[in-house]
Amino acid sequence: MNGEEAKEKNILDSVIYRYTTTTNQAEVENALLKETVQKLRDELERFKKPPLMVCEIKSVSGNCATISIPNGNQFFVEVSEGCEKLRAGDMVLAEQKNLTVIKKIPITKKFNVEKYVIVEKPRTTWKDIGGLTAQVQEIQEVVELPLKKPELFKKVGITPPKGILLYGPPGTGKTLLAKAVAQSTNSTFIEVVGSELVQKFIGEGAKLVKEIFEMARSKAPTVVFIDEIDALAARRMEMGTSGEREVNRTFMQLLAELDGFEPLDNVKVIGATNRKDILDPAVIRPGRLDRLIHVPLPDKEGRLQIFNIHSSNMSFSANVNRTDVIGRMDGFSGAEIHAVCTEAGYFAIRENRTQITKDDFLKAIVKVRQEGKLEGEDFIRMFG
Repeated sequence: MNGEEAKEKNILDSVIYRYTTTTNQAEVENALLKETVQKLRDELERFKKPPLMVCEIKSVSGNCATISIPNGNQFFVEVSEGCEKLRAGDMVLAEQKNLTVIKKIPITKKFNVEKYVIVEKPRTTWKDIGGLTAQVQEIQEVVELPLKKPELFKKVGITPPKGILLYGPPGTGKTLLAKAVAQSTNSTFIEVVGSELVQKFIGEGAKLVKEIFEMARSKAPTVVFIDEIDALAARRMEMGTSGEREVNRTFMQLLAELDGFEPLDNVKVIGATNRKDILDPAVIRPGRLDRLIHVPLPDKEGRLQIFNIHSSNMSFSANVNRTDVIGRMDGFSGAEIHAVCTEAGYFAIRENRTQITKDDFLKAIVKVRQEGKLEGEDFIRMFG
């Protein structure tokens, strides 16, 4: 082979190589594109599938099971062959149409309890409470002493109340009393509103109550404060709507929890209500919330104590007479007295002053009592 032939052969080999390489790359790219298209098709098919329903297993019988769906209804359904062994209490996924159980899932049935309650270590002390000397003393005897000195009750041979009920008008300091006793005993304070315990679906409210008390025991010493307990513990009726029956179920669970711990346990329950008259007698009988403490509107001396607490950091002008200001707040609750101090401060701020005058307090009292709607004789009667 001469030089010319060799040169032509090299050129031909180069062309064949380039063609072969290009062809192989195209085949690889084509295969990758086909695989990508197939994955997209599979994903589209997956997206078209209806969602599965989360259910709870109530009982198992061979290849069948009784399940409870989220609205509380129960069904006897088939269990797919590939599903692992099931038992009562397991959470599973089921087809929506025929409710066939597909597989078991590791989902807890427990609530996120802290979504429904306030858990804290309070900073409120007995010094922050005014006008409730008798109530403070009684709470200290009923809640603080058993938590601090349980051996004293054992030696004397008596059992303290398991819980107490604070009742009285709004804003009189019921929540403050509960927080102060939790702080004085270095207890965890769990606050829950009664209406939050009433859930939408059957059995969930009772389950939530149970888990709140489980959390209280795990964080002991604990003070469980149930505000607006009348929303849960009102007098039961023989007949009613499904919602009322659910409230009754939740209430029964609360009674069971109150009966389930000892008087000297490190968990104390404090209920609060503005409507003691509508409470079911079962919740305030001996052995439950059996110590009833009335928290009334403060008298003149109490109003002065509360006023001094909330105005301790305020700067007054010379014309402010505390006794005169207190005399004009007859019938005010502790929360309203606090509001008067706040509003008086705002009146001073609006005029770029740092000292509070008598006029600031007078205008604040008017605003808090009647939202600025006092007229004629009312104004003269109060400030004449």
